[in-house]
Amino acid sequence: MTMSNTGGRRRPPTIHDVAREAGVSRGTVSRVLNGGHYVSPAAQEAVNAAIRKTGYVVNRHARSLITGRSDSVGFLLTEPQEKFFEDPNFNILLRGCTQALAAHDIPLLLMLAGTEDERRRITRYITSGHVDGVLLVSSHSGNPVAEELSEAGVPLVACGKPIGLGSKISYVAADDRDGARDMTRHLLSLGRRCIGTVTGPLDTPGGVERLAGYKEVLAESGIEVDDSLVVSGDYSRLSGERGAERLLAQVPDLDAVFVASDLMARGVLTTLERAGRRVPEDVAVGGFDDSPAALASSPELTTMRQPFDRISAEMVRVLLAQIGGEDTAAVILPTELVKREST
Repeated sequence: MTMSNTGGRRRPPTIHDVAREAGVSRGTVSRVLNGGHYVSPAAQEAVNAAIRKTGYVVNRHARSLITGRSDSVGFLLTEPQEKFFEDPNFNILLRGCTQALAAHDIPLLLMLAGTEDERRRITRYITSGHVDGVLLVSSHSGNPVAEELSEAGVPLVACGKPIGLGSKISYVAADDRDGARDMTRHLLSLGRRCIGTVTGPLDTPGGVERLAGYKEVLAESGIEVDDSLVVSGDYSRLSGERGAERLLAQVPDLDAVFVASDLMARGVLTTLERAGRRVPEDVAVGGFDDSPAALASSPELTTMRQPFDRISAEMVRVLLAQIGGEDTAAVILPTELVKREST
């Protein structure tokens, strides 16, 4: 802190104090604070050392008046609020994005928009310039938010490939289809031939791609995919329970289930236990995500690991590049089979 000339009261250090301490111009300090462009390494190090010594903190409000930016990013979840607390994947992504943005000193605003009214309010808030860009999680086809934000020129990166929007929107995704193929092949390698699936929502990219991968491998193996082997879920544990009930009723000789999320797979395990089916002796169960739900299950779940840390980091990287003026981009990351007790 620096002493003022009035009454000895301390005032916060300013950019002028940093410049004086570093022995550089105010303009050089400003360039360092705004990304370090056209600044020599020696000058940048001197400015950073002066910032640490003086305790200078950027006045975000003042800078936003000059740059026209808010210096914040939105994390937008277009799901009912209870889904945010139930599904561990959302919290993992939120934590990862928060940490990745913290390295750039950018705060992340959590936005929940599960109803039509909430979506309209959030869209107005975003397009009014309150955030510089949006990380969109859980995008359903027919949900207009992604397209509206894109058309308004808001930098946007989706988690998962938005259905029907092609190259309009940047996205980062795990390879859902290839992951489903790997899991289905694993179940076949165990000698299982009556393999059902509980899908994710079929208006989401993950739901569509994981079902497609499952069907492709069965077809390649000469196994007909009967409609009775496929039931849909919504990624909740309850939908996993109900999905397994329908599968057992429709396919009594079921010997394996590929479940499109770990949380739903826990529900499947509950139903199988209730029905007296042993896992994996009678029915092998494979999940998807490698979320905390996989280790909390009994038995522990064989699953497809999504690289959530990399997904979060890439979402932030692509968004910041887009805020900086770069074009849209698509990143697809590989999944990994993790074998545990349920298969």
